[in-house]
Amino acid sequence: MKKTLIYVIGAVFLLSAIAFAADKPTANAPKADPGKVIPARTAKMNATGKVIEITNTSIKIERTVKNNVETMTFILDKPVGNIAVNDAVKIAYVEKNGNLVASRIAKIVPKQSGKK
Repeated sequence: MKKTLIYVIGAVFLLSAIAFAADKPTANAPKADPGKVIPARTAKMNATGKVIEITNTSIKIERTVKNNVETMTFILDKPVGNIAVNDAVKIAYVEKNGNLVASRIAKIVPKQSGKK
């Protein structure tokens, strides 16, 4: 009987400690300022393909996705000098106002075989 009473008191103590720990609100919770709007983060995406057209303000690539050929046009912030037509490129871009804006363009260099 004494042993059972000790187990019951221990269980009550343990469960009450858990209950009190779960009910504590955070004291330093950041409060949203109704006048300040936090802009949503734009997702950075990547596209890899072959350049079919390039100008000072835009670049158009052709890429294959699941055996479907797709053409994508990107807006350039600044002209790219080392990219030419038929080069394989990887473009990091974001979507702004319905347009695809290229943030980084890298030429893909084919790997050399290790045979001598």
